[in-house]
Amino acid sequence: MSKLSPERWAFDITRLLNAVLGDNRFPVKVPDVAMEISKAKFPDDPVAFVHGADLPGFDGALYPAPPGKKGWGIIYNNRIASEGRINFTLAHEFGHYLLHRMHNPKGFNCGQQDVVRWDSEYGQIEHQANVFAATLLMPLDDFRRQIDPRADAEIDQLSACADRYRVSLVASALRWLQFTERRAVLVVSRDGYILWARSSERALRTRAYFRTSGPPIAVPPESLAATRSDTRNEIQHPGGVWFPTETKEVVVRSEQYDFIISLLTLADDDRPWLPDAESEEDTYDRYKRSRQT
Repeated sequence: MSKLSPERWAFDITRLLNAVLGDNRFPVKVPDVAMEISKAKFPDDPVAFVHGADLPGFDGALYPAPPGKKGWGIIYNNRIASEGRINFTLAHEFGHYLLHRMHNPKGFNCGQQDVVRWDSEYGQIEHQANVFAATLLMPLDDFRRQIDPRADAEIDQLSACADRYRVSLVASALRWLQFTERRAVLVVSRDGYILWARSSERALRTRAYFRTSGPPIAVPPESLAATRSDTRNEIQHPGGVWFPTETKEVVVRSEQYDFIISLLTLADDDRPWLPDAESEEDTYDRYKRSRQT
């Protein structure tokens, strides 16, 4: 593993980009950054090329150069239509290069889940690569200038940020969850069941989350996520649908990932509730501990 954390690598590169490019530095041109930074930091082991290729079943890969040549190659699946998804994948693979290549000399093949899920329980190495990519592409100081941390985030705002940083809507929403002061939960579902979910820190404090590591969880039958409409929708649910309190649900059906994105914003009520009677360590406790490591 690298001696520097994912955040520290991203912060150092961000300071350099700020100094060189100033206000015109978004979106980050990952191929140029990866090759220039690696050549300066590791001249004997740089990122030698970045290009698209046919990668069935994978979004991106980091491969060592062929025998007789030095360095590494970052490759993305050229069948991906979304520029935002490609850009985040490139940053994810660059994160693997900086953080993990010394301990994984054969490289990495990264699938869709690897560059979409940001929870450390899914996989520590993939989580670190995603933390690096998110921090590099979407610096929080700039993101906070686009959306007030105290305000509800509308899908149009998150989409505008996705365009600004050239990332997917999912990546934009996940980054917003990391700094918003609202109680909010992102739920990703398919065929009526939750695949995974992420909560803002304030939502976690009031136990507003879903345990997706256990038995499958069905989306509420009254929810927009359970309907078959092909359009984007928004509704204000009464308490008892998603959570005990009133919850606004905004749904976007993602063709690029073949799942449904539900952004849930809960009423301002910080009284905690327990979704189950389990006494084991809960998601918020694990989240706090991961932030301290």
